[in-house]
Amino acid sequence: MRLLEPDSNGEFSLTKDLVNNLPAYAILSHTWGDDDQEVTYQDMTEGSAKSRAGYRKIRFCGEQAARDALRYFWVDTCCIKKTDAAELQKSINSMFRWYKNAVKCCILPNRG
Repeated sequence: MRLLEPDSNGEFSLTKDLVNNLPAYAILSHTWGDDDQEVTYQDMTEGSAKSRAGYRKIRFCGEQAARDALRYFWVDTCCIKKTDAAELQKSINSMFRWYKNAVKCCILPNRG
């Protein structure tokens, strides 16, 4: 499980893939937008995340997590490397547990 955390520039970056001793984290529940709007793992690692409309969801969850005194948070669109079939399947199989173990669940309703 990879998480997002604020960096020294006030933006967000991915942690390494965490296996044991996960820190407390928030998780985002949201409606997916079009593929060209959502921030992907590749966008995060290549530095192009802010150019996507879906970055507002990441900012929303990061700001809410900070208000709840949480440094780390998880957003499915960009914390999973969906181009890796094995990682994608493992993530799908783990999601119930990830949501269950989150300290907070940030909900971003669909605004049509």
